[in-house]
Amino acid sequence: MPAKKKPAAASPSFTLVSVPYLSLSSVNILYIGAGFVGACSAAVSADSGHHTLVYDVDERRIAMLGSGDRDTIENCLFEEGLGDLLVRNRERIEFTSDYRKVESFLDTCDAVFMCLPTPEIGETGASDLSFYNKAADRLARALARRNKGRQTQAVVIVNKSTVPVVMADRTAEMLRKRRVRNFGVVSNPEFLVEGKAVSGSLKPDRIVVGAWREKDFAVMRRVYQRFVHAPGIEYVEVNPKEAAAGKLLANFVLFNKLAICYDVIGRTCEAFTDLQFENVRRILAGDPRIGSWGLYNSLYAGGSCLIKDARSLSAQLKEAGKEPLLVNETYLANRRQLLGFLDRAEKEAGFSWAGKRIALLGAAFKRSTNDIRNSPAIDIVRVLSSRGAAEIRIYDPAAMDSFKVLFPPSRKIKYLPNEAKAVDSAEAVIIATDWPQFRGLGELLRELKGRPLIMDGRRMLQHFYPDLRKAGFTIIAVGSAKMGVRS
Repeated sequence: MPAKKKPAAASPSFTLVSVPYLSLSSVNILYIGAGFVGACSAAVSADSGHHTLVYDVDERRIAMLGSGDRDTIENCLFEEGLGDLLVRNRERIEFTSDYRKVESFLDTCDAVFMCLPTPEIGETGASDLSFYNKAADRLARALARRNKGRQTQAVVIVNKSTVPVVMADRTAEMLRKRRVRNFGVVSNPEFLVEGKAVSGSLKPDRIVVGAWREKDFAVMRRVYQRFVHAPGIEYVEVNPKEAAAGKLLANFVLFNKLAICYDVIGRTCEAFTDLQFENVRRILAGDPRIGSWGLYNSLYAGGSCLIKDARSLSAQLKEAGKEPLLVNETYLANRRQLLGFLDRAEKEAGFSWAGKRIALLGAAFKRSTNDIRNSPAIDIVRVLSSRGAAEIRIYDPAAMDSFKVLFPPSRKIKYLPNEAKAVDSAEAVIIATDWPQFRGLGELLRELKGRPLIMDGRRMLQHFYPDLRKAGFTIIAVGSAKMGVRS
């Protein structure tokens, strides 16, 4: 297969090539960053037979992930299967916060995966690359010293973090400035779903590798040898810019579909009585051109990727002289959804938040994770506090420890041990996260002496709506007109 070299002028679009079969062999892989992406990806690399070292500056996280105890691991990163995978492969994976181990490992390291946070700077759309740049510069200095300065060990730097489209070239320039030789830079974005990151890593729908050189593709095929020819998995080789752009655009398309569901489909169902959102959804999802993904109404699309990546795409398009109108509108539609949902209590049910006790069920941005990044619960607490709520009673099965860092317990902010305690004596109940156990809240609510306003931000109780309404509850739910008698 001919080598792919970086052209002097415009970058070509590569056609997908036939990837040769490989003889199984292990490689040495370093991960910089032990967050959701780094820890899950490293666990799968170890499970694939590779010798894996994971470095992070967070000593507590490193100690917990390297504890060899499943419960301790899951208390650190709540991802189904991660604890079992790390325990099962503990002979092939090591966690460290000692950079001397990193420097020693580089003498025989084949690939370094950069898994650093790249959050948005304020609401500018620009990515904060300070974590990445600091880690890359330190790595570059260490790489220049590998093999006693001879740099005989070839190494591939792999951008796993979501970074700007041109980042592979920038990374290469950073390394060259530190006089690093015998290296390549690859873009290998992750397409994982939090809460299913381990299962998604063990059986991905696609693996995208972007490189300029055939020798770099060859290293990555060894890294992913268990997947290269696996049935049902598309192994895609393109150039680094295409790989990075593909990640940003994929997340925007998903974000846009969610926004359409909230801002158009859901809003239509809220505007007219006798429209059942689930029935309308069946009509739409039955069209194979539309599909079912994203047609689930919610109060907000949060998490670490969709919002940040859409804003980053907007900023990069604007810098390139293009007007990102639709990208920006998708972001605004998501903001409208959350604030509009809270406003419906006052506008449609005549409910004032001032002086009220509110039960907030769910602090994680979605089920099956303890990640609170861009969680709707964050803005809910801020908005209700600003509107004079007397007490906010919070419960989440996995994310309360993280949430307490943002909102410490106080006279106003209370953390309860279960949903039953949270809703007891509450005057309004807000369901903000789609934990499966919340589907059974209908029975619990009907047993209450009072009749709190139900704010169902995930349509978790839609099977209970008729019974709850008959029992005297007023319900404000995304994707439904107001139900009940309160005016």
